[in-house]
Amino acid sequence: MTFVDPHIVLSALGIAIAGGLIGLDRTAVGQFMISQPIVAGPFTGWLLGDATTGLLVGAALELIWILDMPVGSFVPADSTVASISATAIAVLGNPGAVYVPGIGFSILLTVILAPITMRADQVARQFNARLADAAQSASGPDLRKRLARAHVSGVGVFFLKSLAVYLAFLPVGIVAVRLFLAMPDPVHRAMALFVKLLPLMGAALAARRLSMKAVDLFLLGGFVLAALMGQVFQAPALVILPLAVAGGLLGARYRERPS
Repeated sequence: MTFVDPHIVLSALGIAIAGGLIGLDRTAVGQFMISQPIVAGPFTGWLLGDATTGLLVGAALELIWILDMPVGSFVPADSTVASISATAIAVLGNPGAVYVPGIGFSILLTVILAPITMRADQVARQFNARLADAAQSASGPDLRKRLARAHVSGVGVFFLKSLAVYLAFLPVGIVAVRLFLAMPDPVHRAMALFVKLLPLMGAALAARRLSMKAVDLFLLGGFVLAALMGQVFQAPALVILPLAVAGGLLGARYRERPS
């Protein structure tokens, strides 16, 4: 399988454009909830001919980021970019089959890159704020025209921001997933276990009303713990799951401690 395939390049470009349009639903246009991972993931998978992978990715990320809302000045991680990117990377990186370890690696990769989406969103918002300030400096009939142009330009800025992020994420992710596929089988088994534990972590986040605003060290730590216990020490699932639950509770208490 070659790294440069015209079909994959065109598919990635199409997903980048579709993702940019879907991303407008977050705050810029409509807000019909199409941008939510549970919808965006399966829709992306359907576009690529693998809705099952999109559903697995979307369900996992919906649980993780279900409480993160762009309210006030808070700019959460872009869960839409994460779900669409992870789905596209998993499908295009290993076309033809639903491969759970590849899905887990794609999710882990996009979660690690979450701070980049937050920074890109902040830059776009700052640029749009300057557009609004410039439009308000006009008066009379020019004010309406400049405000209308500023509004349309602001929508375009959000689209271009998402498009640029996808064009950066997708090629890197597809190459990374193919390198991951060449790794030894124990690594793949560990990643499969990581995917199985994701719903448990998402449910814990929702129950404890925690948000994942950036790289979550407890997520990464839980993955490493599960990999070590399952692959190095050959511990059964009945031992790994209670340890993961205990780790999640300790992490929640650590986050809630007085600063």
